[in-house]
Amino acid sequence: MKVMFDLNIVLDVVQRREPHYRLSAAALSAVVPGDPQGVFPCHGVTTVHYLVSHYADNSRANELVDWLSSRFEIGTAGRQEFIRARGLPLADFEDAVVCAVAEACGCDGIVTRNLGDFAGSPVRALSPEEFLMDLKGFGQDG
Repeated sequence: MKVMFDLNIVLDVVQRREPHYRLSAAALSAVVPGDPQGVFPCHGVTTVHYLVSHYADNSRANELVDWLSSRFEIGTAGRQEFIRARGLPLADFEDAVVCAVAEACGCDGIVTRNLGDFAGSPVRALSPEEFLMDLKGFGQDG
């Protein structure tokens, strides 16, 4: 199983946002062994770095980028993904880019808390809880 992680899942953990922290952390932790394979969008890396460097410091932001890069495939967006995103029936362009990158990377799902924002996505949106339940169905320890 290969899944894209939406930015909100990482921010739940980094910022310890309740009541979402526990499930988002469990979902992220489930990909550390590499099965399932996790993907994070390249624009999410820059956004996380920017936010963390401003509310913490640059060193902490760099550590987070290193952690993400060591555990997740970084899904890139180029011309084709932006064109595809513009053609998707989603209200938010950033969400459409996540979908287009997930599709280009061959993801089976997008883990997000904003399921409604991904209505019309070509890749199935899953809550962290649904993702963890799917893993259990595949015999994972999730």
